[in-house]
Amino acid sequence: MGSNGQLVGNLLMMFAIFGAFYFFLIRPQKKKDKTIQSMRNNLQVGDEIVTIGGICGKIVKTKPETIVIQVGADKVKFEMMRWSVSSVTNSKAAPVQEEEPKKALPKRLKKSEEVAEEETAEEK
Repeated sequence: MGSNGQLVGNLLMMFAIFGAFYFFLIRPQKKKDKTIQSMRNNLQVGDEIVTIGGICGKIVKTKPETIVIQVGADKVKFEMMRWSVSSVTNSKAAPVQEEEPKKALPKRLKKSEEVAEEETAEEK
């Protein structure tokens, strides 16, 4: 009976190690691969990209498996595979909205706003 208990213990330990590998290594890597694939599928004309080789360029044409990018001051264009895109540095698909700079109010207005806020807080 002692050897059966050891066998069960060893099997449980192996399953625990496999479970740890799955949750700490395999699952996060699959999520990362999914986001990278999504990024590559959503490439659009006008996006600025960086390739795996470190080439920076702007997409001027997209095809199902390839893209054409424009690089350098001479605006050289060449075709490359979508899988070679490492990251998108500036996307035209989702423009980044910058926060408006806060306007400085004169001291008198600041004080009157603080008083108004205190009054509304007291009413509640």
